[in-house]
Amino acid sequence: MGLLDRLAGLLGLKKKEVHVLCLGLDNSGKTTIINKLKPSNAQTQDIVPTIGFNIEKFKTSSLSFTVFDMSGQGRYRNLWEHYYKEGMAIIFVVDSSDKLRMVVAKEELETLLNHPDIKHRRIPILFFANKMDVRDALSAVKVSQMMLLETIKDKPWHICASDGLKGEGLQEGVDWLQDQIQAMKI
Repeated sequence: MGLLDRLAGLLGLKKKEVHVLCLGLDNSGKTTIINKLKPSNAQTQDIVPTIGFNIEKFKTSSLSFTVFDMSGQGRYRNLWEHYYKEGMAIIFVVDSSDKLRMVVAKEELETLLNHPDIKHRRIPILFFANKMDVRDALSAVKVSQMMLLETIKDKPWHICASDGLKGEGLQEGVDWLQDQIQAMKI
């Protein structure tokens, strides 16, 4: 089987494995989104708050994603930086209905972007403005403005309005992320 794997890799038939960090504050919908991206027969019915981190996998047409779903609780956020070197892309989930904690999310993003293992890398960042199903949720444009995303000049980024429970907006984001990763030629 090892020979067949190598041959498939040489012919470009084997899917490239990509390590992605899924970050954001607690209760933003990270685990729900990652769960929804898995095949329906592999999805979990009961989502519980992440303690530490979970490792999940899903595939697209050309990539195999290994996602480090990191807890967003304050006491666990310092664990994020231990995975920055391995990450080839970042999914940053924002609860667009939680206006009060938008400032905290922005501060965590700034800390992430200024970390030595991220700062000088051209790593793609996909933002999900999640929970669009909640009444009075901010639009993706408004979330982008509040998070000052336009100031990110040295990394490709994209924001998608999403509803993690229904899966709305997720495919658009993953398609963008896949295109960015493939353009990196890793």
